Amino acid sequence: MSSTNPIPNLEAGIQYWATQPANYDGVLGGFGTGSLPRVDSLGSRRFLLDLLPELSTVPSPFRNLSAPPSETKRVRALDVGAGVGRVTSDVLLHLVSDVVLLEPVEPFINEARSRGKASESGLEINDSGYRISWKGIADRSKSVTFLQGALQSFDPVVPGTPLDRVGYLPQGGDDETETGFDVIWCQWCLGHLRDDDLVQFLQRSKKALRDARSLIVVKENICGKQNEPVTVFDEQDSTFTRSDLAFRNIFRDAGLKIIEEKIQHGLPKGLYPVKMYALREA
Repeated sequence: MSSTNPIPNLEAGIQYWATQPANYDGVLGGFGTGSLPRVDSLGSRRFLLDLLPELSTVPSPFRNLSAPPSETKRVRALDVGAGVGRVTSDVLLHLVSDVVLLEPVEPFINEARSRGKASESGLEINDSGYRISWKGIADRSKSVTFLQGALQSFDPVVPGTPLDRVGYLPQGGDDETETGFDVIWCQWCLGHLRDDDLVQFLQRSKKALRDARSLIVVKENICGKQNEPVTVFDEQDSTFTRSDLAFRNIFRDAGLKIIEEKIQHGLPKGLYPVKMYALREA
């Protein structure tokens, strides 16, 4: 890796994160015990409900009292770079039926499995001593499938052999959750990919979307000015922080269009801005 033009290194990134605590504080860079997790998760849920109001499970501004009942189709999401399952538990399981969770760092995926297993058993505390309650897992109305792997080689069309699964299991072996995704959620992990790797991952993800309403959501820190394609390299965890235009260029190269975008407000001062992009095929 050239010192004059550094690029993310997968192994260096995994080695860094393997040294961090396998909890919210570890995956959120020391911000796991303050307001950030709640503010972030509520912002993510609102963003997704604005785009897919049918995911609302109660009468609300997203679904009124006269709205027809939702279809029985199970809604399936992919959570990549999922850490200990924070987005899965705090965002996706509140809105969708089934989640496939992908994480490359062994202590993190092990902790995510521990939290899922504790929820399935109806426990309030998991083996690591953290309070756990993953919606729909204890009553088996929802499911989480666990995969270990890195985005550089991961194909959402063919996710591979799971490590484990908790919650809902189909009767008779007919599982409609096995193919395609309604939502692919990418948060605070895409900085580990070089530009060409990210374009290729997004192209593979596009092919895994179930239908014309399905979405890829990218939620990442952004740097620099809006009209400059800038990247800032962090040697500590071997990642890029990209500018808004840098992301837009990557989305264009991947054959995706932005259908909605929003800054996440309410996060601690001193951080790079965090932006959400909703993407569909161009």
